[in-house]
Amino acid sequence: MPATTIEKPVNKKQKNDLGFSKKQYLKWYKDMLIMRKIEERVGHLYIQQKFGGFCHLYIGQEALVAGTASACHKDDKHITAYRDHAHPIALGIHPKFMVAELYGKKTGMSKGKGGSMHMFSKDVNLMGGHGIVGAQIPMGAGIAFADQYKGNKAVTYCSFGDGAARQGALHETFNMAMMWKLPVVFIIENNNYAMGTSVKRTTNVEDMSEMGKSYHMPSKVVDGMSVEAVHHAIEEASERARKGDGPTLLDIRTYRYKGHSMSDPQKYRTKDEVEDYKGKDPISQVLKTIQTNKLASESEIKKIQDDVKAIVEESVVFAEESPELEAHELYEDVYTQNDYPFIKE
Repeated sequence: MPATTIEKPVNKKQKNDLGFSKKQYLKWYKDMLIMRKIEERVGHLYIQQKFGGFCHLYIGQEALVAGTASACHKDDKHITAYRDHAHPIALGIHPKFMVAELYGKKTGMSKGKGGSMHMFSKDVNLMGGHGIVGAQIPMGAGIAFADQYKGNKAVTYCSFGDGAARQGALHETFNMAMMWKLPVVFIIENNNYAMGTSVKRTTNVEDMSEMGKSYHMPSKVVDGMSVEAVHHAIEEASERARKGDGPTLLDIRTYRYKGHSMSDPQKYRTKDEVEDYKGKDPISQVLKTIQTNKLASESEIKKIQDDVKAIVEESVVFAEESPELEAHELYEDVYTQNDYPFIKE
């Protein structure tokens, strides 16, 4: 799918006293606003039964993928869990292809065959959202191993939730990643809850960055409500990986304003807690920085907001009008084509 939403990374020479240029701040604001408004609309569409299956919204966590995208290189790889609607948008895929995938249409990112939990794109090196809890952790290390073997400087960003961090495969992966100094950044999207169980109820070690230290893996806690903090942390970890010094674990503290999935009644947390985190909203923080430092006029901000509304509408119309899969297509893309002459059909 064409990368039509996100522009090229901002040149570091253009940075101002804030550490980032006006262009970067406006880019962050627009990208995160698209993620937010698309997810809000997706939630309404799901309730209207426009599409089925599971649906996990990313509302509140936008700074995490926006900061990662602005700090990464074009050839870097990305792999995540099933809360994956925002990742392709951050990497440059027009959201209409993501929404079409939710609808099961052939114009979707995975030709309508993956749905909400399986967004893939070779064009932007999104190695997929994955429905099996924690499965992407060893897979992320494997992708990094492949790049190391090929001798390039690509880094893999492997994202997983605080609940998935309880999987045993994490420890095997961390051990091998450090032994082989793999170019991978492990990102815990720590939104305080697994499905409905808080971090405090699942571990005696609430500072999840400590998990990496037992393998002598550089680890740190990052403010996931600040896109600037995420960018800096990803940039630092990436540079370390590109130099051949191995992986980093980032415990990025964020928050989801919605439930684990659309079927979650959210009875395990209080309304006051949610409202408290909304006071730290990453999009509002970026907008405040833009307004305080006069990086854009109110008319420029209004234009961005109007553009975002148009993109959301375009995406829904595109999904609604896209063709359904034909019956024979259900049997396609199951196996790869055999291109090895030494293997007989």
